[in-house]
Amino acid sequence: MSADIAKNKVEARARHAAEAAEVRARAERLRATTERAWVRVTLIAVALLFLACFLVVPLVSVFVQAFSKGVEYYLASLADPDAWSAIKLTLLTAVIAVPLNVVFGLTASWAIAKFEFRGKSFLTTLIDLPFSVSPVIAGLVYVLMFGAQGWLGPWLQDRDVQIIFAVPGIVLATIFVTFPFVARELIPLMQAQGTDEEEAARVLGASGWQIFRRITLPNVKWGLLYGVILCNARAMGEFGAVSVVSGHIRGSTNTMPLHVEILYNEYNFAAAFAVASLLALLALVTLGLKLLAERKMAQQLDGRGEGVREAGAEAGKTVVSESL
Repeated sequence: MSADIAKNKVEARARHAAEAAEVRARAERLRATTERAWVRVTLIAVALLFLACFLVVPLVSVFVQAFSKGVEYYLASLADPDAWSAIKLTLLTAVIAVPLNVVFGLTASWAIAKFEFRGKSFLTTLIDLPFSVSPVIAGLVYVLMFGAQGWLGPWLQDRDVQIIFAVPGIVLATIFVTFPFVARELIPLMQAQGTDEEEAARVLGASGWQIFRRITLPNVKWGLLYGVILCNARAMGEFGAVSVVSGHIRGSTNTMPLHVEILYNEYNFAAAFAVASLLALLALVTLGLKLLAERKMAQQLDGRGEGVREAGAEAGKTVVSESL
């Protein structure tokens, strides 16, 4: 009995020594990867100073300049017919472009993440094309295709169809520069989720539409919302491509960013900043929705992880009970 007690004491001491060594090693790793206090404070101060100089101060100055001539002038600037036309055209463009990009993004991401086919890598590369091409070049491409001297220009003129310097050209240019956003948010999310649930539903007899509507879409709904928010923000704030194809026709083909440029070039600074402040407000709302979508996505991923852990625990209990 005394030998067993001595043996247990030796084993306990060994365990305590191993635990102490592990704690010391963990502390050493923590010290090795943690900067000194003055370094952390300096880095945080530099980051905050950068944000203040390049984000907060410009944003505040926009609203200060917008209300520099009073609230009445601010409201009158937004109620101006040309400004109101620019606002409506911007919203119309976003209403058309964003749903089309949602359809494309869902289709492309579902095909890329859930299926194997020839040309998959090429399709993924094409989705990233607007990120590598200047928006001005994209607008110029549409002018060369649909303009009066373009490839399809004479054919469109014979049928009295106008795309360039009209709303269709603005919508096409906006779709081009914004279509990667939804797909690029959904592809990695769908790839991370895998195809196990879809395959199980298929084995149980579900159709393709039922699988998509009841399994795939609910699993990516917050990622989809995140992509829609980013796509809508870019659609309302796009300048380069729209500037090329719009023709800058005041009260007709000017979006809000183009109208801000015209007012600023005319030295009408208060009115220009008034319209710019509306874009800034839309950006702040977009940021709030983006944070909400990120939080919901994180909660969804945590919930899925907890569900997997619970399923593993239940499986372990089943195995143990069967073995007993």
